[in-house]
Amino acid sequence: MAVPAAMPMPVSVSMPMPTGSLEAYIQTVNRFPMLSADEERRLARRFRDDADLEAARQLVLSHLRLVVAIGRGYLGYGLPHADLIQEGNIGLMKAVKRFDPERGVRLVSFAIHWIKAEIHEYILRNWRLVKVATTKAQRKLFFNLRSMKKDLAPMTPADVERVAEQLKVKPEEVVEMETRLAGQELAFEGDRDDEEAYTPAHYLADDGAEPYQVLEAEESERVQSEGLHKALATLDARSRRIVEARWLREKDTATLHDLAAEFKSPRSAYARSKPRRSTRCASCFPRRPNARLLPAYGRLERPFSLWPTSSVRSAWRCFSRRFFSTC
Repeated sequence: MAVPAAMPMPVSVSMPMPTGSLEAYIQTVNRFPMLSADEERRLARRFRDDADLEAARQLVLSHLRLVVAIGRGYLGYGLPHADLIQEGNIGLMKAVKRFDPERGVRLVSFAIHWIKAEIHEYILRNWRLVKVATTKAQRKLFFNLRSMKKDLAPMTPADVERVAEQLKVKPEEVVEMETRLAGQELAFEGDRDDEEAYTPAHYLADDGAEPYQVLEAEESERVQSEGLHKALATLDARSRRIVEARWLREKDTATLHDLAAEFKSPRSAYARSKPRRSTRCASCFPRRPNARLLPAYGRLERPFSLWPTSSVRSAWRCFSRRFFSTC
């Protein structure tokens, strides 16, 4: 079988046009001849010193076959070869833009890193809907873990330690990446035609996010907050100070000894005043449909399970339990 002769590099050469066939593109880029070291330096200097785009174009065309070869090595990730080549071409153009011919390095050695970097970023963005590797250690594990595993079985602790030592990462990161690679994407809602499908939508529902529960919680918070302010307004300054210092503080609540020392009165005076303050404050809180009266002291007991987690809830819980209960 005769091998087609390499196509000479013309003075003005154009990029290969898309023909709809990947094989035709590969055959076209393989016909472009490779540049010698002297030709490569001459074109690179023209592009660097004179911003000659024609020189940059010749440098890119002569290395397109390199992108095809590198992209073929990433077909195992299940992404189209054409897309891998396209991303690699972007990396090649970035390499040509940053190439310095005075460092004594060929463009092919310099461009490999840029081509692989663009392909790696493309794979990470498109391999899964959710990006599986974000840190440097995770990227290293993503592209090396499968090749370092001895078989398809789960890794043993000895294998985890070996991979972590070779890649210089933490063993916990190795286990996490193996779990991510072994997992698969799962639709939140199943197929509408499959009535027996058990999807995350069936067991990830938040029971506390129902609209009526949210509205009831907001209304309960508003009513209790207003009632608490009204109840405190009915007290004199001394009693209000005692209530706020003793029961409405989240931290550093005052003890009976502290209050007795502050107001210079015996400790038993505060315990005797609790039923009187309870009767005065209870009328400030409206009755709720599900409230029930306790016959001993005529107080209202409200369900705490529906109250929102806020400072008002904590304050009212402490206030009601102490003021509307027996001494």
